[in-house]
Amino acid sequence: MAGTLLYWGMISVSNLEKSFGDRVLFQDAAFQLNPGERYGIVGANGCGKTTLLSILSGDTDASKGTVSIPKSARLGVLRQDQFLYEDQQVLEVALMGHGELWAAMVAKEELLANAHVEFDADRFSELEETVQRLDGYTAEARAATILEGLGLPAEVHRQPLSTLSGGFKLRVLLAQVLAGSPDVLLLDEPTNHLDILSIRWLEKFLHDFDGPVAVISHDHRFLDNVASAILDVDYQTVTLYHGNYTDFLEQKVEDRDRKEKEIEGRQKVIAQQQQFVDRFKAKASKARQAQSKLKMIEKQREQLEELPGSSRRYPKFRFVQRRPSGKDVIRIKGISKSFGDKHVLPGVDLSVQRGDRLVIMGPNGIGKSTLLKILMGDLKPDTGEVEWGYETHPGYFAQDHHEQLGESERTAEEWLWDYCPGKDRGFVRGHLGMMLFSGDDGEKRLSALSGGEAARLVFSRLALEQPNVLVLDEPTNHLDLESIEALVQGLQTYDGTLILVSHDRWFVGQLATRVVEISPKGIRDFLGTYQEYVHSCGDDHLDADTVVLKAKREDKKAKREPAAAR
Repeated sequence: MAGTLLYWGMISVSNLEKSFGDRVLFQDAAFQLNPGERYGIVGANGCGKTTLLSILSGDTDASKGTVSIPKSARLGVLRQDQFLYEDQQVLEVALMGHGELWAAMVAKEELLANAHVEFDADRFSELEETVQRLDGYTAEARAATILEGLGLPAEVHRQPLSTLSGGFKLRVLLAQVLAGSPDVLLLDEPTNHLDILSIRWLEKFLHDFDGPVAVISHDHRFLDNVASAILDVDYQTVTLYHGNYTDFLEQKVEDRDRKEKEIEGRQKVIAQQQQFVDRFKAKASKARQAQSKLKMIEKQREQLEELPGSSRRYPKFRFVQRRPSGKDVIRIKGISKSFGDKHVLPGVDLSVQRGDRLVIMGPNGIGKSTLLKILMGDLKPDTGEVEWGYETHPGYFAQDHHEQLGESERTAEEWLWDYCPGKDRGFVRGHLGMMLFSGDDGEKRLSALSGGEAARLVFSRLALEQPNVLVLDEPTNHLDLESIEALVQGLQTYDGTLILVSHDRWFVGQLATRVVEISPKGIRDFLGTYQEYVHSCGDDHLDADTVVLKAKREDKKAKREPAAAR
């Protein structure tokens, strides 16, 4: 898969430091990225994860230190620049991942197109040699397989990128990186906008990749399935831990405890020596010895390591229902919806009971978010009806939660204050503080908020509204690992009803007691946890290879049947 490897240590990092003015993101970082290893980069929002990845890719300069990469190594870097390719065919965008091969293929096509006027045989021969050397005749097939694995069927491969939604454009950019036959992969949040099938496919791809992989992700399950090591950006440095994310969490606590005990032990020794000095410094016979110990104490105090504080911060999610709802929370009867020629929601019938913790699953584009919008009255169905039960008070977290924030020039504090009229500023700031808005953060304009800040602000509003039904559409998309863990704790103690759409398998596994899977054939309603659901139906239907092969077989069958009829 990867090109020629020079690997005695593909990427070597030494004494790396990055700071902005007085603010140090990390310093004294030293590690090596080896072939066949997959490194998860983790840390709090703003700690420098993306900056570290950008330094490794050469897009950003370090303040100090070196990054050594063999000159011939080709880097595959996921960048969010889809607007460069709007008019290109999807398959072409994927093929562009290998710049040298793509340039040779384009130049060769241009020579052939103008062959009736003038044909440069030597130039054609040179281009042909390049295409063959880079395995160009199988490039389209490889790129098509990658696109299908990421959930982009063959019928869209020849369409312009502009015809796809934003989430699917990002999938094409990921396909471009993977199809470029790189020696090293540097990926920033590659699972964003992927559904479970595509995430499973990506996990398998990364496992089979020969070179080093460095990936930033806030998906616990993805990091556990993929990572063979973790680079932790914390305590103003970067620390390497071996194992997956769960292993890292245990090792980090043990490492911190060990260091704290070492420091505590050394402090006890210093305290005992200080007692000797205090006791005997006035005695002439012991004065010289006391002075000697005093110098030793001062030297030990200078050498005593002071552990920096962690950059990780955990918000406090507290959801309390104002009053319990009736037993029947919502009835959904025959809901279907179409957007032009695209049909979603194939006549959904569903009833939700008080206390259900229901997750709605299915491939992207099947209508999961559409269904939630219909439930909340933001969208009208083509057929069917929604009936909310007695004393239900739903609270809604939209996937595009910026739409819920409204006027972009208002401050976060002003916006939240609207949901607690009659309360003083201290009350509002207290709730903002629970969501990690400290100091003057409440004065930030809504338009200036990051994705994570905007998400936490919407959750703060939901806590104030005290709904007895929480309707959440991809709530983890913009949250870091710490916020996701804190959100799980908050939802586990919530005693209302939960209706949830999420592609985060760890998140779903922590919460769901009922699983509804929507497919083109209808819905499957399973009463039990996500783990029990996967076990009950087997893992095959969630395996991307199985799905792609099945789609190909059905496509071939559909083509054979009309031919036979003719």
